[in-house]
Amino acid sequence: MMKSKVAVLKVKPESVLDDIERLCELAGMKQALAPGATTILKDNISWHYPFPGANTTPWQLLGTARALRRAGYADLVCVQNKTVVTNAFKGEDLNKYVPIFEREQIPVLYNFRDGDMRWIDYRPKAKMHVLDRIFPEGISLPDYFMGKNIVHLPTVKCHIYTTTTGAMKNAFGGLLNTKRHYTHSWIHRTLVDLLAIQKEIHSGLFAIMDGTTCGNGPGPRTMFPVIKDYMLASDDQVAIDAVAAKMMGFDPMSLEYIKVAHDDGLGVGDPRDIEIVGADISNESWGFSVGDNAASTVGDIMWFGPMKRFQKLFFHTPLVHAFVLGSELYHDYYRWPRIDREVFEDWKRTTKWGRLFREYERGEHTQPPRVENREIAASR
Repeated sequence: MMKSKVAVLKVKPESVLDDIERLCELAGMKQALAPGATTILKDNISWHYPFPGANTTPWQLLGTARALRRAGYADLVCVQNKTVVTNAFKGEDLNKYVPIFEREQIPVLYNFRDGDMRWIDYRPKAKMHVLDRIFPEGISLPDYFMGKNIVHLPTVKCHIYTTTTGAMKNAFGGLLNTKRHYTHSWIHRTLVDLLAIQKEIHSGLFAIMDGTTCGNGPGPRTMFPVIKDYMLASDDQVAIDAVAAKMMGFDPMSLEYIKVAHDDGLGVGDPRDIEIVGADISNESWGFSVGDNAASTVGDIMWFGPMKRFQKLFFHTPLVHAFVLGSELYHDYYRWPRIDREVFEDWKRTTKWGRLFREYERGEHTQPPRVENREIAASR
């Protein structure tokens, strides 16, 4: 099997935008994406609150947009999705994406708005592991994604259902509609099916992963932030997830979604067959572990445990709204005000990446040039 390449860099807050451009060059972004095609930026809003490690960082978004533009990809658009536990509008506001969209003139579309895109039936050429059985009435995809480049912007973090989450999981929200929770019992192979579909519908695939602050523990929301100062990039979605998993301390090939994708030839999951360029990460193994929270405990029972046989009753009927309400009450009305908001505020006060986030809150990285500077420049 041919080696895949993953670029990894140690980055600093004062140079992170330039670091991202170098990262993209090292990873071969221009070779991965089709020139002249519209490029979708698919950020990751795991929680609308700006919990460190959970979501695409503003510098990750801004640095990627600028690197793409400088590489000749002028037609950029961001596509957002909604889930049962996150609000896309609140998330892009609280995570400080909106000033970046405005400053960089990046339009934002929403896959749940009929005026932005339509959901169409799609028949994959690749043999599906599970999606055709989960959705026997047909697999629906947003028509806007067809024929476009896509750049995924995940973070390095754990996940209660998949152990780790990254580039492959980032397609979950964009490509599946609001019934995506039907797939949770078969989440690993769902991610493999989605990667096979992405390779059919996109003109180019790339991922830039933020590990400046990583998420240890029961992710993708309620985690323990850990400063690691790394960013990764690759055109191989399997390889970048494998490298991130190995850095976190997991054996990538023990993770079902990585191994099955590797075995299907959709990417390289074996670290021995991945070329690392940039930083030396041979000694990085952080000892992360997933653990449990209230959401994972319910999920273990309902999606993977003794109640799995009844999931159509609970999740394919209006009864699902009780679980949605429970998740909202737990995350937004218990965890955030009582625990995680203080973790976020402490991160902002005491860490270099938290202090950088405060600069984005103040708009210091997204303001246009001062008027007098433009007038001086015009007079020269």
